[in-house]
Amino acid sequence: MNTEPSLVRPVATVHGIVGLATCLSLIVFYAGADSLGAVNDVGNAVFGVLSFCLAWLTRPPWLLLWVAGVGTMLTIVGTVLVMSETTGFYLAGLWSGFGFALIGGWLVGAGSIGRLRRAGLIAGAVMVLGLIGAPGIAMGIDVMETAPAWTFVAGFGWAGTYLLFPAWSLRLAGQDVTERGS
Repeated sequence: MNTEPSLVRPVATVHGIVGLATCLSLIVFYAGADSLGAVNDVGNAVFGVLSFCLAWLTRPPWLLLWVAGVGTMLTIVGTVLVMSETTGFYLAGLWSGFGFALIGGWLVGAGSIGRLRRAGLIAGAVMVLGLIGAPGIAMGIDVMETAPAWTFVAGFGWAGTYLLFPAWSLRLAGQDVTERGS
């Protein structure tokens, strides 16, 4: 896969940092810092947009770029839903998780980059678990305490999104141009 060498490194670096910072904001939010909920919500949308930028720079087949683009839009939808209080966090999280699952599909389908192929495939495959939450979106499931168990399986996709995908991006940023396949 060809990449845009001059931009991949800085975009991948920012992408990885934003992903990990968004994850950290969620952890601190659950530890009691309620003000970081909005930081996490905005971080999800920014991380989604940066994911599309990274997909664009890797020059995948147009169908995979389209899938990543739809995924990015869904991450933004999730953020808008929760920040506007149209839905609660659970349903909005299903929307965002579905979006990141599609972005994970790009990561799997594009065959990843250079020597990071296996790491990209694993991160993308874990992210794809978010697709399991799609019926929950259609059903309007928005109360975590009464949500069916299968919706929690979709939640495992966030491990790929918040941990494996940023780690992959930071490793990508550390590769030289020849290792990235340019």
